Amino acid sequence: MSKKKVDMNSFKEKALMMRREILETLNIAGSGHPGGSLSAVEIFIALYGYTMNHKADDPKWEERDRLIVSKGHCSPVTYVALANFGYIPKEELKTFRKFGSRLQGHVHVKVPGVEFNTGSLGHGLSVANGIALGAKMLKKDFKAYCLMGDGEIQEGSVWEAAMTSAHFKLDNVCAIVDYNKVQENGPVSEIMGLEPLSSKWSSFGWHVIEVDGHDLHELMSAFDEFDSTEGKPTVIIANTVKGKGISFMEGQHSWHGKAPNDEKLKDALAELDAEKMA
Repeated sequence: MSKKKVDMNSFKEKALMMRREILETLNIAGSGHPGGSLSAVEIFIALYGYTMNHKADDPKWEERDRLIVSKGHCSPVTYVALANFGYIPKEELKTFRKFGSRLQGHVHVKVPGVEFNTGSLGHGLSVANGIALGAKMLKKDFKAYCLMGDGEIQEGSVWEAAMTSAHFKLDNVCAIVDYNKVQENGPVSEIMGLEPLSSKWSSFGWHVIEVDGHDLHELMSAFDEFDSTEGKPTVIIANTVKGKGISFMEGQHSWHGKAPNDEKLKDALAELDAEKMA
């Protein structure tokens, strides 16, 4: 059952707007990570617009749910989401990666809504575990969400954390894997294959939900299922497309860490405009 009433048309419009703002932000900066930001847009919308309890006007509200963006290099989508949900002014996006800006290349706690400095991969789930354990000790109801990349979960520290979550029965932990199947140097399957991914998480004692990570209905239903799961942590494996929405970026590892120049930005925005009109 839905916990919040949502306007799906508004969410879809927001997804297009966020993709536009991600690309414009990167273009102005001249650097950054488009692929893994574009793949996670709907995940952020479902988190901030639907499932998480949070207050943009009170980022340190004690009862808030916490989101750890473990794949901290997807800062463009993180900052754009925070701007779209009222945490920071949109004008500030133009300062991304500029000297003296709080919007640096990896997410940082100077930015309202960011819970932990990340970018050194493989640590976010351990942080989420600590938050969740603290909530249980304090008898609080807030939850810990952790967004991870698929290349990131090749690291052993993630699986140590996964054992910890299950051992302590942290049913207030929800891990989300942005499974876009492409990492910095090529396809995940060629560098260090993850399959059978669902079975791996299940064997570690997790409740596993697999969804289309660009389908907001599926994402929201998965978060509802997490809310009703007791006695074990939940992982949502979100099947996504690296560079989603921009044909020349989709599935291409060559765009990892590369910003669109003016010409490519024009082409990308034209594709988004065409989708909006369709």
